[in-house]
Amino acid sequence: SGGHYKPPHCFARYKSAILVAYRNQEKCLRHLLYYIHPFLQRQQLSYTIYLIQQVGTGSFNRAKLLNVGVREAMKDEEWDCLVLHDIDLVPENDYNLYICDEYYPKHMASAMDKFQYTLPYKSFFGGVSALTPEHYMKMNGFPNTYWGDGGENDDIATRIHLAGMKIVRTSPHLGRYRVMDYNEETEIPDPWRRPPSQHNTRKTWKADGMNTLQFRLLSRIKHPLYTKITVD
Repeated sequence: SGGHYKPPHCFARYKSAILVAYRNQEKCLRHLLYYIHPFLQRQQLSYTIYLIQQVGTGSFNRAKLLNVGVREAMKDEEWDCLVLHDIDLVPENDYNLYICDEYYPKHMASAMDKFQYTLPYKSFFGGVSALTPEHYMKMNGFPNTYWGDGGENDDIATRIHLAGMKIVRTSPHLGRYRVMDYNEETEIPDPWRRPPSQHNTRKTWKADGMNTLQFRLLSRIKHPLYTKITVD
C-alpha cells in the first residue's frame, strides 16, 4: 500500500525513498513498477515509491517536483537515502544498490543502453542519483526555475561542487540501465541532450532551491504500488 515495503523476516539496514517526477507516462510507470519492486525487495531495503505530479498542462519542472518530493517524503520517515529516479529507466543489475554513499552524492545511472553503456557527457548527473537528506540540504536541493528546458542536471552537478562535495559514480558494470522509449507519450524535453545553460548557478544556488520552495499540495493518495503527490 502506498508503494511502501519493509522486509518481513529481517531488519532493513537502509531506508530509501524513491522519488519520481511524473507526467502522463502511464506505460513507463507500469514498466518501472513491474521491475523496481522485486528489484528493491531482493536488496532487502525498507522503501517507499513516491510519484510527484504537477497539475495542468504547463511546462514540466522536474527539478522543482523532486524538491517537493523530498519535502513531502521527509514528513513520513527519517530516510537514509533519497533516490531521484527518471521514470523511463530500469536497472539491469541487482548489485546496483539503491543506497547512498556516506560522503558524497552518488550518480547511479552511469551506463545506459541508449549511449552504448557510457555517459552522454562527462559531467552528466541525470537519470538516477542518490543523495542523503544532508547532501540534499547542503546543496540547497535542486533549482526551482527550470521550466521545460531540461538543463537542470548540469545546474545540480555544479551545485554539488559549489557546496564543497564531489560526485561519485556507480561503476559502469553495475550502473547499467535500459531506457524505455515510448514516443507517443507526452512530449518532455530530452534530458540526455546537453542544453546551453540559461542560469548562473554560482550566483543563484543559495537563493533558489529548498529554501525558496513554494507549492500548493492538492492531493496525496496511497495507490497499491506507489504514493502519488499532486501539486500546483
